[in-house]
Amino acid sequence: MNESESKKERRFTLSNIFKPLFIKEWMALWKKVGFRGFIKEKGWKVVVLVILFYLIRDSILYIILPILAAKGVLGC
Repeated sequence: MNESESKKERRFTLSNIFKPLFIKEWMALWKKVGFRGFIKEKGWKVVVLVILFYLIRDSILYIILPILAAKGVLGC
């Protein structure tokens, strides 16, 4: 990654909140070496962490935020 790309990645954007740099790096490694190579390089703990990260993120986005929005709109 060259310097201009790394500066782009460090900017505060919604993309960086929902897909942090370390997740992007792990995804690139996964695409490069495949699942087995990724497991050999990073281990099973990383796979569990990625699953938990997306589970928590999606729970916030698709369950908690709509509930809070509905309470605000419907709770006159």
